[in-house]
Amino acid sequence: MKNKFYTYIQELQDTICSKLESVDGVAKFKEDLWKRPEGGGGRTRVIENGAVFEKGGVNISAVHGALPKSMQTYFGVEDVDFFACGLSLVIHPKSPMVPTVHANWRYFEMYDKKGDVVDQWFGGGQDLTPYYLFNEDAEHFHKVCKKTCDKHNPEFYAQYKSKCDSYFWNAHRNEARGVGGLFFDYCKATENMQMEDWFSFVTDVGNSFLEAYVPIVERRKGLPYTQKHQDWQEIRRGRYVEFNLVHDKGTLFGLRTNGRIESILMSLPPQVQWRYDHHPEKGSEEERLLKVLVKPINWV
Repeated sequence: MKNKFYTYIQELQDTICSKLESVDGVAKFKEDLWKRPEGGGGRTRVIENGAVFEKGGVNISAVHGALPKSMQTYFGVEDVDFFACGLSLVIHPKSPMVPTVHANWRYFEMYDKKGDVVDQWFGGGQDLTPYYLFNEDAEHFHKVCKKTCDKHNPEFYAQYKSKCDSYFWNAHRNEARGVGGLFFDYCKATENMQMEDWFSFVTDVGNSFLEAYVPIVERRKGLPYTQKHQDWQEIRRGRYVEFNLVHDKGTLFGLRTNGRIESILMSLPPQVQWRYDHHPEKGSEEERLLKVLVKPINWV
C-alpha cells in the first residue's frame, strides 16, 4: 500500500503543478530534492512571483525510521518504527480576490521491532481561505467535495466537513481559518471500509482538487483591487500563519521528526501584516467575512 500510494502522489504532484503553471502563465515551479538523515526524503516544488500566484508549494515526501519519543507520547505507543508519505500543498494567490487554498493527502504505517505492521491509516483533506467572500466560490468548492464524498458514502461529506470546521479553528482568535472543506484522519480498515477502499476514497479526493479550486481562480484573478484590499489580505494572512505555527498537526509532526524546515514552512505567505487590535468597518465586505468565520455555515 505504501508504494502504491507514493506512486500516486508523485503522479498527482506532476498533474497539479502542470495545471497551476498553465493557470499562472508566467511562473514555473522550482524543484528541490532533499533527503532526511534518519531515512527517506522528498520532492519540494515551489512557485513564486507569478502573474497569479505570489507563492505556493506542492510537496511530496516519504520518510521513515524510529518514531521520536515526543511522537511516541503523542500516539500513545512505545518503541516503534514508522513510515509516512503524503502530498501537501498551499497556494497563496497574488490577488486578494482569489482565495488561498490548502490540501494534504497522506498515509502512515507503524511497525514493531520485527518489522510487522501494527497500525496503518490514511488522512487528508482540502480547505479554502478567502479574503473576500464570494458565496458562489465557497458553494462550488463544497459541491465538488460533496460530490466526491457521495461516491463512497453519503455520510462522509457531512462528517468530514464538520471535522474540517473543527480542525481549522484558530482557538486563540475564536474564528475559523477559512470556509472549510474536508478533513479526515485515522482512516483505518473496518468491516465496511478496507484499506483499498480508503485508498480509492483518498485518491478520488486528491483527483478532485483541481476541479474544486481552478474555476474559482479563473473567475477571480482578473478582478480589480486596491491597496486597501491588499492590506486586508495581508492581515488575514497573519491569521493563517498563526494557525499553522500554533495549531497545525502536520507542521508540528514535521518539526518533531526532523523534517526539512524549508518544505515545512513553505506554507507561510511572503507578505503579512499584524496590526494591533484591528477591526474592519461596520457593514463592510471585510466584516461580512469575519461574521462567517466566527460561525461556520453549510455551503451545500
